Amino acid sequence: MPSDQLLTPLWASRAGALALLMRPAYIATEFVVAAATTGGYSFVDNTVSELGVVGCTMQYCSPEHGLMNAAFVGFGALLVLGSFLLARSLGPPVTGLLVISGLSSMATGLAPLDEGTALHTLAAAPLFLAQPAALIALAYQSWRARPVPARMLLSTGLVTSLAALAFVLNGDHSGAGALERLALWPVLIALAGVGCIYLRDGRCAGVPGSGLSVER
Repeated sequence: MPSDQLLTPLWASRAGALALLMRPAYIATEFVVAAATTGGYSFVDNTVSELGVVGCTMQYCSPEHGLMNAAFVGFGALLVLGSFLLARSLGPPVTGLLVISGLSSMATGLAPLDEGTALHTLAAAPLFLAQPAALIALAYQSWRARPVPARMLLSTGLVTSLAALAFVLNGDHSGAGALERLALWPVLIALAGVGCIYLRDGRCAGVPGSGLSVER
């Protein structure tokens, strides 16, 4: 195939990989926002959504709630963008699940917890369902070509699925923050690892043998 025909898919693959690699920076945003809160904030017991509450009470306030909600939107947009750009390699099922996850994250940032609990919960729910499903699906389709990364993706998908279920069953009780982060943070790292594979291979998305590409 002529090199000029490979140029656009190659650019898309690298740009999509970079988008996934940027997303773990979201974790740092949580620490920055949490450090600015007043009234005490626990990463073990308090949920991520509490960092984005707009209003303040006598007991608690998150002055940097705008940064947190912007992070939900921005890093969700990176997931949508990265998924579209890597769609030829990820395949329709995984791409669709990751796009849903990214849109869910964006919607969460646009619907802060204290401005409508039901709407916020509805916006966030797809994220906890679609992300683990995407990892498991990607592990399945890349098992033969990349067994080691596939096992890691499968393990992460299963762990985050169980953590998400435990988070829902736990409600607002002790440990809610830890369970929620166990359901979310590992996905950021796992997908960044996928991005690393695409960048390291330096090949065109969709070309046989290129990283975690779907077998054609």
